[in-house]
Amino acid sequence: MGKNYINFLQFLIFFVVFTILPNKINAQCAGTDAQKIICDIENPANETLDLFSLLGGSPIPGGTWSDNNNLKGLDPNTGILKPQLITKGGVYLYTYTAPATSGCTNNKAVITLTIGAFSGIGSQATACNDDGTFNLFTAFDSNVMGPHTNGIWTNAAGQVVKSTIEIGGIDKKTTLQYTYTVPPVLACSPAEKVSTVIVTVLRAPKEGKANDLVLCGTTDLAGYTNLDLNDRLDDEDGGGTWTGLGITSSTQRNINLQQIFDTYGPGEFTYRYSVLAVPDNNICSDRYVDLRITLEKTVDFTGAKIVVSKDICESEISTATYSATITQGTNNIPNGQYQITFNIDGPISGTESIFGSFINGKLTFSINSGYFIRVGKSKITITGIQSTTSKGACTNIFSPFSTDLTVYPLPKLNGATLTSSPTCQNQAGSILINAPQLLDGDYRITYNVNGNNVAAAQTATIKSIGGSSSFQVPGNINANSGLNVITILNIVNITNPAPQCSNTANVSGNLIINPLPNATTVNVAVNNYCLNEPVSVAISGLGNLTNVKISYSLSDSNISTTQSITQAVTNGGINFIIPSALLPNFGSTKITLLNVTNTITGCDVNLTNVADDFVLYPLPVAPIVIDQPFCKVDEATIANLEPNGAQYKWYNSPTSTTPLASTLLLQSGNYYVKETSPVGCVSEASLVVVTINDSPAPVLNSDGQNFCGLKNPTIADLSNNTNVASTVAWYDAVNGNLLPSNTLLVHHVTYYGYNLDLTTNCFSENHIEVVVSLEDCDTSQYDFFIPDGFSPNGDNVNDTFKIPDVDFLYPDYSIEIFNRYGNVMFKGNKDKPDWDGKTSASPGFGDGVAPSGVYFYVIYFNKDNRPPKQGRLYLNR
Repeated sequence: MGKNYINFLQFLIFFVVFTILPNKINAQCAGTDAQKIICDIENPANETLDLFSLLGGSPIPGGTWSDNNNLKGLDPNTGILKPQLITKGGVYLYTYTAPATSGCTNNKAVITLTIGAFSGIGSQATACNDDGTFNLFTAFDSNVMGPHTNGIWTNAAGQVVKSTIEIGGIDKKTTLQYTYTVPPVLACSPAEKVSTVIVTVLRAPKEGKANDLVLCGTTDLAGYTNLDLNDRLDDEDGGGTWTGLGITSSTQRNINLQQIFDTYGPGEFTYRYSVLAVPDNNICSDRYVDLRITLEKTVDFTGAKIVVSKDICESEISTATYSATITQGTNNIPNGQYQITFNIDGPISGTESIFGSFINGKLTFSINSGYFIRVGKSKITITGIQSTTSKGACTNIFSPFSTDLTVYPLPKLNGATLTSSPTCQNQAGSILINAPQLLDGDYRITYNVNGNNVAAAQTATIKSIGGSSSFQVPGNINANSGLNVITILNIVNITNPAPQCSNTANVSGNLIINPLPNATTVNVAVNNYCLNEPVSVAISGLGNLTNVKISYSLSDSNISTTQSITQAVTNGGINFIIPSALLPNFGSTKITLLNVTNTITGCDVNLTNVADDFVLYPLPVAPIVIDQPFCKVDEATIANLEPNGAQYKWYNSPTSTTPLASTLLLQSGNYYVKETSPVGCVSEASLVVVTINDSPAPVLNSDGQNFCGLKNPTIADLSNNTNVASTVAWYDAVNGNLLPSNTLLVHHVTYYGYNLDLTTNCFSENHIEVVVSLEDCDTSQYDFFIPDGFSPNGDNVNDTFKIPDVDFLYPDYSIEIFNRYGNVMFKGNKDKPDWDGKTSASPGFGDGVAPSGVYFYVIYFNKDNRPPKQGRLYLNR
């Protein structure tokens, strides 16, 4: 930078300070503005400056100071400034602000401080080239303040250089000169400030560069039994000396590495080559270089194992830490630090290298827990083990080995349901768990029972397969019938010995406890029966049960194994028949009830002392019988069969148990008779063949019912008009009176005829009914008598006028009787044949009694065209 530029800068600063700023400030409570110029800043007297003392006027103390240029060295409370801390010359402004309590409207004053340039006091310095660099500022006189930092350095050639110069490349003693120039401050001097420093650089001795040697002591030392150590150096000064293991003199430089390895084993062996500085050089130090020879040994990791601590539960993820321990196999692993490389293959995978120390065959290291923040199994595989001090000279014997670490999920019953089938009092109840999120495995649950039975903190083990499992609520808990509410509170995975992961739960379900049948009210009753009869058992006291299974056994005369009967309950009881095969013997038998089961619920209870004795009576011998015939017309009934008597009952089949009524009409066929003993036992049936004999009803000859009453026909005449004249029998009614053969027939009377079978001596069941007519008379063969009078005087002799037998000859005749005046006194016919002398045909005759006298009649025959006949009669009273 030229002098003209520096002069211009100083002039500009002077102009700003003395032209722009006012030269005079009115008096104020902060005092008046002032200025201060320090041109000998290096003077120790200028180490501190009291700015408050520079203010004009009457400043009020207690205010604060501020550095308008933000430089160092000002105490804002006291106004004490350390000017020598300002690193370059120039003009600086400091403002004083009066206290707020002063009440001034213009409460600030400014101190203008001018500091002259200072380039320091030059001096001489010595450096060693192996320092590499040298700071020229360290060459100034340290007894005074250092130079301002806004100067520039130039070398002897006038070239601008940096304040730190390179000296490492100087290979011999060399003296250098440098000039430091600081720009002027015009208020102090228009000229630049210049200082000069002298630097002497000395050469350090050269120890050279060592080429370290790394060998596998196990395999590589055959060619190193006489190693020249100088061969492992480059660019060294000659004449140096070696020290180290196996060096016994200052001139020795050859060593036997095989011997050293055999004696001392593997390790790093250091050999130092030392070169002394020249006698007149007290700046540079003696130099040395260390040659490191590493002899390593093959490490055999065969059989090494890793154990990781430890498997955890999902709930421990946030706090769990993990460590792994590697244990040597059959071969020792040297103590020391090793780099372990391992892979983690699991829900989160990765590869890491860590450092750890083998101590007595074991190395323990931590594993980042971030690999195990998810549920699942992770495989930790050691893929490499290398000593950190090893240079890799030997090929170790190593194969990867691994172990597993598992983060077990918490057993989850989220969304689980509990279902159950009803159980019975004092019996275990099975609870089915359907838990979609529960993995397969073995678990221990803790549950409470509430409701009609109460139990707390009960435990059970379950095995989950496909989300399904079950457990039993013990029978002693189910003592009361009703509803149990089962609530699972906790579940622990016990599939593995450790860890046994636990989780809270809140899963509830119902278990219905059905009551046991009431054994105390059950009763059995059996009546006495005859052998082979159905034996009915009546069981009562079953309460409100609707269907039961009863177990029982027989003893005494008839012995059986345990039998059972299942049946609906009616009105608190059941009735059933003991199978006949169980009762082959007569005599006393005991039935004992053993158990009653409610088949609706399956609940059962054993019975004690519920039994009854009954007797099976022997059967009578079958009756001795013969076949029996009967006449149908006799309408024989069961009562007519033999044998008879109260002890005998007749049946329509040998197996029938319903006897036939004694009034039952017999029919041809088989009948069975059984004898009943005094106790009501019925014998086997005896067969009786009943034959009901019958003959055909008589047949009447054509017109066999017609007779002429004038011949006085009889029953014999009627019989002769049938096809069985000799065997027919006549009755006046069905089940009426038998009519003798000489009985006169009566006109329009019905006669009932039956045929008699002379073989069976049985009348026919059916009959003929004959209404006899006595009007079949030949008028040419018969005449009739007409009386000429009568006497209706009530003496029962000839009291009426009647023409005998006229109705046989002329059944349709009619008669009229007139008085002498021609008045009709009577009209008659066969239905009204008699005139009793009263006037029934002509009213107006007083009391209707005809007087004695002559009367006239007219007979109308109404047959064969015979003309009417007239005549007279005499009525005599």
